[in-house]
Amino acid sequence: MSIPIPSRPLFIDGEWREPIKRNRIPIINPATEETVGDIPAATAEDVEAAVSAARKALKRNKGRDWAATSGAHRARYLRAIAAKVSEKKDHFVKLETIDSGKPVDEVVLDIDDVSTCFEYFAGQAEALDDKQKYPVKLPMERFKSHVLRQPIGVVGLISPWNYPLLMATWKIAPSLAAGCTAVLKPSELASVTCLEFGEICNEVGLPPGVLNILSGLGPDAGAPLVSHPDVDKVAFTGSSATGSKVMGSAAQLVKPVTLELGGKSPIIVFEDNDLDIAAEWAIFGCFWTNGQICSATSRLLVQESVAAEFVDKLVKWTKKIRISDPFEEGCRLGPVISKAQYDKILKFISTAKSEGATILCGGSRPEHLKKGYYIEPTIITDISTSMQIWNEEVFGPVLCVKTFSTEDEAIELANDTEYGLAAAVLSRDLERCDRVSKALEVGAVWVNCSQPCFCHAPWGGVKRSGFGRELGEWGIENYLNIKQVTSDISDEPWGWYKSP
Repeated sequence: MSIPIPSRPLFIDGEWREPIKRNRIPIINPATEETVGDIPAATAEDVEAAVSAARKALKRNKGRDWAATSGAHRARYLRAIAAKVSEKKDHFVKLETIDSGKPVDEVVLDIDDVSTCFEYFAGQAEALDDKQKYPVKLPMERFKSHVLRQPIGVVGLISPWNYPLLMATWKIAPSLAAGCTAVLKPSELASVTCLEFGEICNEVGLPPGVLNILSGLGPDAGAPLVSHPDVDKVAFTGSSATGSKVMGSAAQLVKPVTLELGGKSPIIVFEDNDLDIAAEWAIFGCFWTNGQICSATSRLLVQESVAAEFVDKLVKWTKKIRISDPFEEGCRLGPVISKAQYDKILKFISTAKSEGATILCGGSRPEHLKKGYYIEPTIITDISTSMQIWNEEVFGPVLCVKTFSTEDEAIELANDTEYGLAAAVLSRDLERCDRVSKALEVGAVWVNCSQPCFCHAPWGGVKRSGFGRELGEWGIENYLNIKQVTSDISDEPWGWYKSP
């Protein structure tokens, strides 16, 4: 499908500005391997301009234009953005499908979620007004105390490529609702819709500098944003390795960070399931978003009494998955994002085979697709817990299968990982599901399903999957400074010292 890609500059202070060094990065369509456009490549000089614009917007008119205005005032902008995204939905869907390689039916849901997220955080902005001057009960009657919730300041937002506009929205919407001003740095592998979002900001009249958008490479644009002394907080979604660097850089200025990092999430299937229902959830949990999702339940633990039957069903379900150009009707698996990612995933599969694992199905390019970064959905068995494929995040359509005998063994295997983002447990015994949910060392548990995610519920991990929570009422708290104000309401002297 031939769709023109807009050639945007950077979005700084409400204006479109060419990057100072005039460099651009090619856009490769992962379904065709063709160059279909380019994006601007920001550097430290552009970061300086964007942070300055955000700081100016934060302080403009003593904050009364944005930071110190009411939540209800900011909510009107967020709702206008939601409406404008819905109005331009088809435009965003087409661009993101080309840019990311995700099946178009998935992208439709993602863009709908963008609008929903802005609507939700508009409500959270309004709720802030009722929480201001929240009283604190004190043990001494002569003092009164209350709490103010105020924006933390200028925030640096770094978002990934697997949900380009939606993951950016998870950061933009709550930070703006809180009254912060922001600089967004989307992944250079999928920045098109994030840049297009700048046009929506202008169309709804968002004050200049409240949101600035810089595409560019991580070392050239992301690193200067994280280390900038006028950036008060950083929110990052990406790999654990890069997250460690972000945290280390921010630590030099004692700057708070929220990190949503990698995962190697388990899905536990007990013997009492309807195995067809469980099989569909198992493949959905791993192969959704072309397998490129940090919460992918890619470690399947199945009770040994039903393992042979269940794995047979898995293979049958997997072989019916439609792999095609993302725009084709019924596509359920598109290409991975880039040649580098394609090569990395195939290397994981090759290493697993050399270590003694069995590639039960998939593991290579689909025969009917000669171009594009396509990899068949892959199921791997005969796994040992020492194997690379069991321990490291693949970020591709690869499902590893291991058996267990008892509930305790399943929990032990599930928790035996350095990651802790999400997990799923499938069983008709809801008491068992409750026990296992409590025992799993993760930030999110799905019961009898895998991957449903709503902006109303908190999201984030433990261990090397990061810390802090996005979404829900917890998401806006990331961007607020909680300030206590305590007053002496007595007319009597304090009396600690003798009067002169």
